[in-house]
Amino acid sequence: MVIINQQIPLVVVLVAVVGGGGGCPFANGGGGIGFGVYGNFPKLNESTSREIPKGGMLYGEYLHIDKLLSCQEPVTRLVGNEVHDEHLFIITHQAYELWFKQILFEIDSVREIMNKRVKDEANLLKITSRLNRVVLILKLLVDQVTILETMTPLDFMEFRGFLSPASGFQSVQFRLLENKLGIRNDLRTNYGKNYYLKIFEDPNVIDIIKKSEDEHSLCELLQIWLEQTPGLDSPEFNFWERYKLVVNEMLEQLRTSAEMETDETLKHNGLDEYNRKLELFDSIFDVSKHNALKSRGDRRFTHKALQGALMISLYRDEPRFNLPFQILLLLMDIDSLITKWRSNHVEMVLRMIGAHQFGTGGSSGYHYLRSTLSDRYKVFVDLFNLSTFLIPRHCIPPLTVAMKKRLSMMDDSTIIKDSTTIKIEKQQQQQQQQNENNLNDVDDTLQSKINGKTFEL
Repeated sequence: MVIINQQIPLVVVLVAVVGGGGGCPFANGGGGIGFGVYGNFPKLNESTSREIPKGGMLYGEYLHIDKLLSCQEPVTRLVGNEVHDEHLFIITHQAYELWFKQILFEIDSVREIMNKRVKDEANLLKITSRLNRVVLILKLLVDQVTILETMTPLDFMEFRGFLSPASGFQSVQFRLLENKLGIRNDLRTNYGKNYYLKIFEDPNVIDIIKKSEDEHSLCELLQIWLEQTPGLDSPEFNFWERYKLVVNEMLEQLRTSAEMETDETLKHNGLDEYNRKLELFDSIFDVSKHNALKSRGDRRFTHKALQGALMISLYRDEPRFNLPFQILLLLMDIDSLITKWRSNHVEMVLRMIGAHQFGTGGSSGYHYLRSTLSDRYKVFVDLFNLSTFLIPRHCIPPLTVAMKKRLSMMDDSTIIKDSTTIKIEKQQQQQQQQNENNLNDVDDTLQSKINGKTFEL
């Protein structure tokens, strides 16, 4: 039996909540299920064993509909004064958590493939398909915010007081998603002057989140993959040196054109543009400058990974770079949609409680959430900034014959053959050799008959 002090409305029951990255005063914060004050969090992805009946399972049995539909228990119902909109509030946020679970399932599968260094390029199609699925789910989550907006601020006020101290910042799945994508902890906005793990009480939850911090994130695995981009520094092409040569020629033409201007204003503006672009390109050509930007959090990728991403973007029309380029686009879509989701949530909070109320979990509310909209929370910010370093198509260094061939098809070195394939190929070779031997025997027999006869016309 749950006992609630109606004079001091502290909720000690499971409350489903959601939010935009943490500490939400509306919908209890940053995306997920709050487990009360000291609720026990179950093991993620733990499944209970069940037997399949002889005749198979019915729809309700297969989906555990009875359990699913029994998870909505408005707190206001427990105190005998149920608020109608609290049911919508719970359903919407539980739906978020279910979709978070699916997103994590897809991201984990992509990380597993990339952790094997994507030696089999056929797996690129799997990666593309699953990332695209994540994009579509995130679009759905962005649109789902509008359903909550059908609830007015006055409606929300009727039950908001019962939600404290639960907060969407306590959403374990959303924190896992951030970590597995690759948000750097040193770039996070502190929650109530505390490190983000401090909000969690359950040691099991803390262990799960810490484990996600220690594993390779999708961003880190992407960088390892990009560093292996064909043609980066191989003798047959060496993209980076050719790219630098073209950029330096373009910059020299820009400087020369500016210096030839007779109008002093145009000349001054032209030289300013030249100096800006020179400094900008120098930030990617000079490794030390790039690393300084990376340490400040302005860039995320290693220098070589950035080179690989730029090469793929410039030569995206080459067959072997088609799917890699689509993967880069999908990762940017994921970043953009998460930011859009956060933004929609921030605007909803402002609409519901204004800019000066604290969040139910103790954050600064609207102002805290707004801080999560910066590029500090973008994982793949380097991919967005690649556009700064693109050059016109007619200036892109032409591929050598060998490099053109390498990017036109999958070469033998990229094909991973299993034991069955090797066995079949060996049998085919043996059969082919046998057929050739039989044909030679026939030719020898026929020739001997021809030699022993005289043909008349």
